[in-house]
Order: sequence, then structure tokens, then C-alpha cells
Amino acid sequence: MIESLHEECGVFGIYGSESASQNTFLGLYALQHRGQESAGIVSTDGERMFEHKGMGLVAQVFDEDSIGRLEGRAAIGHNRYSTTGQPRVANIQPLLVDCRVGKLALAHNGNLINARELRTQMEAEGSIFNTTMDSEVILHLIAKSKEPSLESMIVDAVRQLRGAFSVLMLTKNALIAVRDPQSFRPLCLGRLGDATIITSESCALDIIGAEYVRDIEPGELVVVDDRGIRSRKAFEKQPQAKCIFEFIYFSRPDSKVFGENVDKIRRKLGVVLARNHPVDADICIAVPDSSNTSSLGFAQESGIRFELGLIRNHYVGRTFIQPSQSLRDGTVRLKFNTVDGVLKGKRVVVVDDSIVRGSTMKKLVVMLKKAGAKEVHLRICSPPIQFPCFYGIDMPSRGELIASSKSVDEIRQYLGVTSLEYLTIEDLNSVVDDPGNFCNACFTGMYPIPLTSDLSKSVFEDSAVRN
Repeated sequence: MIESLHEECGVFGIYGSESASQNTFLGLYALQHRGQESAGIVSTDGERMFEHKGMGLVAQVFDEDSIGRLEGRAAIGHNRYSTTGQPRVANIQPLLVDCRVGKLALAHNGNLINARELRTQMEAEGSIFNTTMDSEVILHLIAKSKEPSLESMIVDAVRQLRGAFSVLMLTKNALIAVRDPQSFRPLCLGRLGDATIITSESCALDIIGAEYVRDIEPGELVVVDDRGIRSRKAFEKQPQAKCIFEFIYFSRPDSKVFGENVDKIRRKLGVVLARNHPVDADICIAVPDSSNTSSLGFAQESGIRFELGLIRNHYVGRTFIQPSQSLRDGTVRLKFNTVDGVLKGKRVVVVDDSIVRGSTMKKLVVMLKKAGAKEVHLRICSPPIQFPCFYGIDMPSRGELIASSKSVDEIRQYLGVTSLEYLTIEDLNSVVDDPGNFCNACFTGMYPIPLTSDLSKSVFEDSAVRN
């Protein structure tokens, strides 16, 4: 994907490690793809809590000295890409506050669709907010709870939330995790010797040599302290709505999320795409890096030779991409270059994971043709994105999504490609064992949690938009 769908956030927590802050730094490094705007770590030695946060990439925020000052055997960390709240220092997580049960740090991956409603209500009752994030709403609800223990205060708070939340919390003597009952965002449990780890993706376990144990269950509350691991269900069982885009694009291919290997699912996407939407071409290329694995599946199934026709500059991160369209378009040449000797005179099939606005893909097609491609066929490993996401993805408004107002053939003409095919919903469902447990609202408009009236109006009020 070369357009602006951005990962939500990445979280990492560890308890019982003499190298807690170092391991958290490495875990965040492995989760850098989930958020490149800011990073932070809060640690505890059982008596005091320490924090270090900053704007930028993990390697820019932390150095040996700052990690050394994060003392203790427990820590949580967070990489951020804002889905709600502006990119500013006050919004860097983990958030650290004092409440009646002591100091509490929180790191959140997801998005709450009723955050505005809850915040307005609490402000009317006298609450003062320091950030513009929905994550702070969770802290206020915990602090306001009249339940007798922190564990019951957390349960009381999260039962008022609607939306996606995989949350880590740290006190002076415990690591706590809670996941929304519909499990929109991934969260897993790992072990490293005597230490317990909870993190967004298993790739963050691999980097420190830890073992994947299991996923945190939908609606599960987990408490880790010196007594061990305790678990309880914070919610009654609800239909699951795991984000299918974690498989299509967001998660690293070497991760296990939702109990499945991402690489395995992506290869299946490419196989199904080749089988159901074939093309007569000389070579198959990927738009690196997110479609590399699915492109290999496409090439294997189709028998079309896989080539490296595009090279990505990995030193241009997503944080460089600015909101204005003119600057966004200008990054295409910075991020990608063509391998002219591979492309010249060839009928090329380009495999990508999705199309958002279409403007930068159009420029990429121009580059391929200038490099000598005789034909450019585009195959997309997802259905057309027609609706915005409200569960933790920074997705453009519906009016900016090209598939919300154009047919597939109109998109083909706009992009200037010889042919264009997407996976269908049925194709997509065929690659997972439990398709009914996934959220596909960005393709269908069937939101698993009913939207608030203002959000619903923003999505559906334009009757002229083609569904």
C-alpha cells in the first residue's frame, strides 16, 4: 500500500525482567510499523515509576542513557500513530497519572466510537482533560469509578466503552491488560524465562527471544504480579469482529495475530487472487513491502515469474508523508524507484494490498510505463475500500475513498492500467477459517458496533455516493 492508511498503535508490556526497559525498547522497535509518530516507555521498580517519551521513531526517542534511567523489573511501551487526537507531545503514550489507588500508566491500541460522548459528559461533571486522545477517557473512567479495588475499577470503566481497545496498564506492582469483547485489535501473551510479556504482535516476542503462549481472549482482563497471572472475563461473550486488515496490510508477515501466521494468510490472498482473477502477463511484481508475500502467492499459483520491478527506499518513513495532497504525491518518487531492465517491454502484473485514494497509485503506474512496461495489470488483495474505519485505523473520509464514488472500470481508467481486479468479499472470506468473526466494514459498510448519530451521518448522508 502506498497511500495513507496508517497503522493504529503498537503496545508492549513486560513483568518480571531485570532488563524490562531494554526489552520494551526492542519490542517497540519490532512494532515500529504500527506507529511512527511518537514512542514512550514507563517502568517501575516497585516503589517508583519512571517515564521517557518523545516524538519520532523508537531509535530517535531512546538512547542508552534514557533506557538506563527507566529502572525496574516491569515496563510498558507504546508506538503511536494518531487515530484520534493531534500529533503533539501531550498526546504521547503511555499516559501516567495519579489516582486514589496510586500511580497508573496506560497504553492503548484502538479507537473508541463513544469517546466524544463520554468526554462531554465527564467535562460537564468537572473533569479536566490534558490531551485530545480517547485513551485519556479510559483513565478518567477508571479514576471516577467507586469500585473498591483497581481491578474492579478497570472492569467498571471498560464496560462503558464502545469500540476497539487493546489496553496495557502498569502500576507499581502489576502489569494489567484488557481487550475489548469483540477483539478488533490483536494482543498476545508471551514468556521469557520467568518474565511475562503482553504485546500487539508476536514479532515483538521474537526480537527478545520470547515464546508465544496464546492470544489474550476477547473481553479478557489479565493481571500479572508477583503472585503470577490471574485472568477473568470482563464482559459477557459477544460476536467477534477481528480486523481483517491486520492480515491484509497492518501486521508484519512474520507475526502471529488472531492465532494465525500472517505470512500464511497473505500467501493465500495471492493464491486466491491469481486463481479467481487471472491475467496474461510476463512478470509479476509487488508494491513493496506490504504486498511482497501476497505477490509471491500470486506468482506461485499463476506461474508468472516474480521479479523485483520496484525498489523501495526504506529510509523514507511514513512520518514524512504530510496531509496535503501535493506533498503526498511528491513522495512517490522518494519512496520507490523502478528497475527499468526488468520492466522494459514486459506485460507486468502489479500486486498490491489495497487502493485508498488512487492518486499515488496513478503516479506509480506512470513510472512503470516510463520504465518501458508494455502493459500494466493491477491485482488487489482486498475488495474495494468504500467506507471509513472507526475502530483504530487512520482512514480517509468516505468522500476521499476512490471506490466510494467510482466503479472498478472507472478506477481502471483513472489509474491508466490495462486491467484491474479486486478480491471479492467471498474471495477474502475463503482465506480465513472463521470469516464471520472478522470485521469487514471498510468494504461493506456493515459496522459491527452501531455508529453514533454524528458518525453515521458523516458516512451515509450522501445518497449520491455509489455503494
